[in-house]
Amino acid sequence: MPTVTRKEMFHLPEGVIYLDGNSLGPLPRAVAQRTATMMREEWGEMLIRGWNAADWMGQPARVGDRVAGLIGAPQGSVVMGDTLSIKVYQALAAALAMRPDRRVVISDSGNFPTDLYMAEGLLRTLGRGHELRVVAPEEVTEAMGPEVAAVMLTEVDYRTGRRHDMAALTRAAQDAGAVMIWDLAHSAGALPVDLTASGAEFAVGCTYKYLNGGPGAPAFIYVRPDLAEEAQPALQGWLGHDAPFAFDLDYRPAPGIERMRVGTPPVLQMTALEEALRVWDSVSMEDVRAEAVALMERFISGVEARCPGLELASPRDPAQRGSQVSFRFPEGYAAMQALIARGVIGDFRAPDIMRFGFTPLYLDAGDIDAAVEVIAEVIGEELWRAEEYQSRARVT
Repeated sequence: MPTVTRKEMFHLPEGVIYLDGNSLGPLPRAVAQRTATMMREEWGEMLIRGWNAADWMGQPARVGDRVAGLIGAPQGSVVMGDTLSIKVYQALAAALAMRPDRRVVISDSGNFPTDLYMAEGLLRTLGRGHELRVVAPEEVTEAMGPEVAAVMLTEVDYRTGRRHDMAALTRAAQDAGAVMIWDLAHSAGALPVDLTASGAEFAVGCTYKYLNGGPGAPAFIYVRPDLAEEAQPALQGWLGHDAPFAFDLDYRPAPGIERMRVGTPPVLQMTALEEALRVWDSVSMEDVRAEAVALMERFISGVEARCPGLELASPRDPAQRGSQVSFRFPEGYAAMQALIARGVIGDFRAPDIMRFGFTPLYLDAGDIDAAVEVIAEVIGEELWRAEEYQSRARVT
């Protein structure tokens, strides 16, 4: 199998082993030039004419089609824009409108908190007696009953990397009469996803992790094509209107996925993302996944052999986890700061998770072995005890 490593396509600081692409992907080299060109030749020279001449207006759908190819969705079923929180709100609101006689939303305790926050806020705003039930990940199926309107899950747990069975849970939700919503924040660009085969009604995700779109890169939303004309956009934004420049006073949803647009697209960020996605033109998701698994297995073996004080928090079976490996350690925050100070960048998730992401586009076996050596030194020599590693920053 040919290697998928494309280190030459990324700006990687000298002396750094970057194991945090599951939180923020590194800068693809071509992005800096493309965004500079866009600012100079499009924004600078075209000014407002860029909406037509450079087709800024068509970017959300055009880039959405590129993302669709990475998540097993057909062309015309994904649109970009806004933040992941907004897309969660849109998907859940549309799902609830499809099941007006049901009042329960199911999620799990491994879900990313913002999804739960958005659900709580939406249900409270609706004021119709809806209930959010948060259950353990292994209890999701048994929680699905005739009162459930929607099931909202993140495929890959952000802390441990535990992976849900998308196909099985989608079937279970639909058998119970509920609408299925998947958050693919830790899936898109990390592992093969087949939304079409799953039959899920909605999916959302961000693009600044494995898709390397940069901090604040726009989110995406998928609507199953047969539902695109039925989905009701709760956030009736100007650019989701059927004819925004008719300036009608009444809202009329645009056809298909375009109705899920809300505000003005972030053209600079979307330009960066569009260029970043070109990395995927020369690799397959299946090959990326195979190499990621090999790197993770090498990492787990090395860390467990050298650091018996660290407890594997991720599933041991690679088929049951995403593209990250997490270890539990009581002093995980301080230990991670010591690692970062020595050029091995991962991150920490409360209460005790040391989290490492694996992207073979810019990581290889040599990087993994070198990272294991540093981890063994930090843990074995208790270097994390130093005072400078004890104070917590705002972002962990």
